[in-house]
Amino acid sequence: MTSRIYILKSFKTAAWSSSLLGVLLGSQPAAKAVDDGLARTPPMGWNSWNKFGGNINEAIIRQAAEAMATNGMKEAGYAYINIDDCWHGKRDERGFIQADPQRFPSGMKALADYVHVLGLKLGIYSDAGWRTCAGRPGSRGHEYQDALTYAEWGIDYLKYDWCNADNLKAEGAYATMHAALRAAGRPILFSLCEWGSNKPWLWGKNVGHLWRTTGDITPRFAGGGRGLSVLRILDLQKDLRQYAGPGHWNDPDMLEVGNGMSVNEDRAHFSMWCMLAAPLIAGNDLPNMPKTTLDILANKELIAIDQDALGVQGFVYQTNQNVEVWFKPLSNDAWAMCLLNRTNAAQKVSFDWKSEPVDDTLAKREAHFDTTTYAVRNLWSNEDAGSTAKPLDVEVPGHDVLAFRLSK
Repeated sequence: MTSRIYILKSFKTAAWSSSLLGVLLGSQPAAKAVDDGLARTPPMGWNSWNKFGGNINEAIIRQAAEAMATNGMKEAGYAYINIDDCWHGKRDERGFIQADPQRFPSGMKALADYVHVLGLKLGIYSDAGWRTCAGRPGSRGHEYQDALTYAEWGIDYLKYDWCNADNLKAEGAYATMHAALRAAGRPILFSLCEWGSNKPWLWGKNVGHLWRTTGDITPRFAGGGRGLSVLRILDLQKDLRQYAGPGHWNDPDMLEVGNGMSVNEDRAHFSMWCMLAAPLIAGNDLPNMPKTTLDILANKELIAIDQDALGVQGFVYQTNQNVEVWFKPLSNDAWAMCLLNRTNAAQKVSFDWKSEPVDDTLAKREAHFDTTTYAVRNLWSNEDAGSTAKPLDVEVPGHDVLAFRLSK
């Protein structure tokens, strides 16, 4: 056993020293557009933070993975089990990070192996600064060591935060970890979490696979208060759609479905994230959620809108009495349409397809409802709802949506 540990540590030292020497001599490849085959559609998974905060341990992560693997979420496309802040222990005498031995007694390698046996992938969290947001060791000055450690453990996803990053430039700090992950030699999806403070949509494509566009979400559909509501975050996405696409996504933060909002609000929240082609990272208590929550998170017809291969973010076509009409172009000349009621009261909507020329200049797609008839599919009732040959006359409940797929 002693000889095996010595060999492993020697490998670590040699690999890390080689990577560091490459940086110092300028031989590391410059950052370029990430095109490694990862995140061709928005990533789907679960993260521990929204429900558990810093109160995490090995049992919670294993139970979440077991639930995802057996409750229909894995079948619906969810793949990542992501550990957020507070998993860190101390660094060893040579600077390599260790898992907290009380919280994760089996270690991260064993946990990753367990998650992989379930057919899922394991994600982990770090920070570009000296300390994470909860005060655990950050990756500043240890980027290549940490990336090598994550690869050795079998990690598949890294969420990289922006606390305690004084005097750092975001693009450079994230590019350093990007290069470190590449040097480590394992495909690891890279999630930039600097809250949109440095406009990562302008440079994130060259560094990572997704980037947070706002501050933290809260389980609040509308209104003010600490953190951001679902509607406030939604509004902040409307001018960013040109930056999203296969392999690089705007990230409006993790889902709050199942964390205290009404069923209507959860349904609207999930639908709008699908219309945004956003990452679908659940944040609730997976083993103990009610069927109403699971039915929302595992709605395959809505997930298909989010995961559509065209990779285009939706847009607001019109607003009428606080009901927004959204469209999203899809593959095979199909479209998604969503009616979002931002008010508490039910609202009636009439939409005469033939007089509405829907034109998405970004995607160079047009819906010619005046000359082409589309079949209409209700994505929440999972029923056919006629066609565009007749006007759409519906009522949208308060803080809710109606979502449709339009197919030729």
